[in-house]
Amino acid sequence: MLPVQKPKATFQTLEDIQLRKDLLLEQLQTDNGKFGTKWNQLFVPKEGSTKAEFIGGILANSLTIIDTVLLVRKLYKNYGSIFGLAKKKKK
Repeated sequence: MLPVQKPKATFQTLEDIQLRKDLLLEQLQTDNGKFGTKWNQLFVPKEGSTKAEFIGGILANSLTIIDTVLLVRKLYKNYGSIFGLAKKKKK
């Protein structure tokens, strides 16, 4: 959650409120610019990756997928009946 700063003084006139509103709008625009640049930096393609880094990335992703499949299988086996997903046993 973002920190919220409470105004230190109470507002007496509409001009005070408008001034505070303008200051907040300016602050939001500068923060939006900062967040925009950070967001765009997340999706910059990495250049100059070697074969070893490429293979390492594939292995890491493969292990993550295998781990996820095993976790889902275990949860389905133990808790599938709660959600009505388990197979009914034959008598």
